[in-house]
Amino acid sequence: MSTLAPIIKQHSFFSGLDDETIDVVTGCAKNVRFEEGTVMARQGDPANEFFLIREGRIAVSFPAPQGGGLTIQTIDADDIVGWSWLMPPYEWQFDIIAVQPVRALAFDGKCMRAKCEQDTELGYELMKRLSRIMVSRLQATRLQLLDLYGNNRPAQT
Repeated sequence: MSTLAPIIKQHSFFSGLDDETIDVVTGCAKNVRFEEGTVMARQGDPANEFFLIREGRIAVSFPAPQGGGLTIQTIDADDIVGWSWLMPPYEWQFDIIAVQPVRALAFDGKCMRAKCEQDTELGYELMKRLSRIMVSRLQATRLQLLDLYGNNRPAQT
């Protein structure tokens, strides 16, 4: 039987973790594919998993008041999407849409939470790694907003 451990170990999110830890998290993972245009997750739906993107591109967006969606970020291969599985109420905060065909590993959120509860060192390590991603994405969104609205400020004299 083939294992996903070598794929997980190569992904930047899990880089540097020992083989035993990789084996622990592998038990929560499965291969998934999404065709272009597929909604992988919808805002408000239960957040039961997160994804390590192996190939393709996804858009992180939210519904716009005038209809459609506003993309706030695109995520490419060797990145991760989804942290809502970790924090109650375990609901997606954004829509996640495949803008290219996507190959990914999906990690079961309930399984991962149980592993983190059992092994607090693992939980702390994953929280640190997810926190870095969250901060990075918030900073990128802040820069996008500055680009969008920064030119609308009154001239200072």
